[in-house]
Amino acid sequence: MKIGITCYPTYGGSGIVATELGRELAARGHDVHFITYANPIRLDQGLPRIHYHEVEVSSYPLFQYPPYCLALASRMAEVAACYDLDLLHVHYAIPHSVAALLAKQMTTARRLPFITTLHGTDITLVGSDRSYFPITKFSIEQSDGVTAISHHLREETVEVFGVANEIRVIPNFVNCELYRPNRERPREKRLLHLSNFRPVKRPLDCVRILAEVVKWAPATLWMAGDGPERGPAETLARKLGVADRVEFLGKRDHVEELIPQCRVLLMPSEMESFGLAALEAMACGVPPVATRTGGVPELIAHGADGFLESVGDIAAQAARVVELLTDDALYDRMSAAARRTAETRFDTPLIIPQYEQYYREIVA
Repeated sequence: MKIGITCYPTYGGSGIVATELGRELAARGHDVHFITYANPIRLDQGLPRIHYHEVEVSSYPLFQYPPYCLALASRMAEVAACYDLDLLHVHYAIPHSVAALLAKQMTTARRLPFITTLHGTDITLVGSDRSYFPITKFSIEQSDGVTAISHHLREETVEVFGVANEIRVIPNFVNCELYRPNRERPREKRLLHLSNFRPVKRPLDCVRILAEVVKWAPATLWMAGDGPERGPAETLARKLGVADRVEFLGKRDHVEELIPQCRVLLMPSEMESFGLAALEAMACGVPPVATRTGGVPELIAHGADGFLESVGDIAAQAARVVELLTDDALYDRMSAAARRTAETRFDTPLIIPQYEQYYREIVA
């Protein structure tokens, strides 16, 4: 099958999932065409059956803002015609599904269906903004197929927008051959936070958690990623006296090499529709300490393969980290359970065929 994929090519969960999906589909024999304004993160050059088509947006004095959506639609239609694409798969409703709808209408020689995958903030933040509500609802309803990454997100989409579409839940996935634990438990009692440092991810809570943890156990913290909250997090680390224990790593592409060097993943988010960082950590045998929000409880079983606490409850989250750092038997048991969850529920051989089956249904 020939598939066009559009996503935000930046450091966010939707772009990562779209990129990994394209890689896995190509490995299974499909031709994958990425249509974006920049090469997606984690997409190495020269991979077989993967093609990249840049969307160029011209700047004219007439336009205060470049008309990206229109340029994207034109590029989608062009690529679809040149390479006989069977369907378009767009990640994130706005503006990608609108562009896909325009490309579909521009393609008159044959049918060009498109699937929209909802990832979370396109519904919870952008879609619920009054100015974007009508176009988000319309683009979902006009999609030939709609998927969501968790049952929570599907229910929220129906509640917020009242759409009548069938929304297929296909959870996020992880390649358990690539994401693997170290053979031995990491000696360094290092915590890890991995995000795009937006306020909704609450990276400052990670610094506060560390400041509590070090009262009971020696620990350090790696902060991987970048974004608007990085500066405030650095300032807070100095204020709380833990700056020498925190290392800001910036953006990292190959996090599968980073995660196994850590003992615990911190995911204190205000909202997560799924929690991809937690899944990647679990595949590496790194138990997550996360918040009980959104679709996270669909991934993490509290007390079995990770811990879930209330948003903003620094003391409770820190106490769970201390448990994992000081009780080796608990850590080993939870580490093995986390890996088992990733292997038995979210490994790529289990999830990618669900997308392939959905593609066949939509194309037919």
